[in-house]
Amino acid sequence: MKRAAALLLFGFILLNMAGCIPLLIGAAAGGAGAYAAGKDAIEGDLTYSFSQLWDASLKVAKIRGTVKGQDQTAGYLYLETGDGSKVWINISRVTETTTRLKVAARRSHLPKIELAQDFFAKITDQAK
Repeated sequence: MKRAAALLLFGFILLNMAGCIPLLIGAAAGGAGAYAAGKDAIEGDLTYSFSQLWDASLKVAKIRGTVKGQDQTAGYLYLETGDGSKVWINISRVTETTTRLKVAARRSHLPKIELAQDFFAKITDQAK
């Protein structure tokens, strides 16, 4: 557990120093096979079902902001938070046992990677 936390901290420091260079960390989130951080998005392949992630995403989205658009069939959620940030959540099936979760966040057209990371973590925690 300490090693995973140290890797995450090191990864976030590298990401902040490097800008938009993608970073790949293995098993960074519970149930994650891979975890990637980009300029404004966090993406991970998880062992949760599509319906588990959809339900968790919708619950977190309703708690943290106002849902402005959703399409369960396409696995798409769009919301605005109280501070004016915009968050996009995409869920897609990769295999029968793997589902991809991607969370992107921006405020005033500027990346908000910390917000995307927070949503990703809350959704994966809620999906358990």
